[in-house]
Amino acid sequence: MPTTGRRRKNRISIQYAVPRRGIPGASALRRWAALGPSEVTLRIVGAREGRRLNRLFRKKDRATNVLSFSYGKKRGDVVLCHPVIAREARAQGKTLAAHYAHLVVHGVLHLRGYDHENAQEAARMERAEVGILARLGFGDPYAVK
Repeated sequence: MPTTGRRRKNRISIQYAVPRRGIPGASALRRWAALGPSEVTLRIVGAREGRRLNRLFRKKDRATNVLSFSYGKKRGDVVLCHPVIAREARAQGKTLAAHYAHLVVHGVLHLRGYDHENAQEAARMERAEVGILARLGFGDPYAVK
């Protein structure tokens, strides 16, 4: 018996432009990116590619932790720069998994229209991040230790 409606599934693909050593597993990355029906590519890059993309698209000549590229409603790419994420996790006293989870969620929220260009938008985005991360079993990434 056919159903009348189809559930859209998440299509989350992962690309590795760096060796996978130290990077959370693909199943964890997919789980963190699954914020409802969407089509997302997570690309894990090194510092050179991260810097090149940040310079090209944001006019900032340095690698950054996460970049999001939206291609329409709930579709796009999230680029994660592994060396920057690993360095930040160490400096902030966080586990690598917790920091990756936060940045994956952050990047996917950008694809869903969230931003942090002003204080009101930033507060809304942070509330969403904290709630999603709590459901995923992670603490508040903004809490000062």
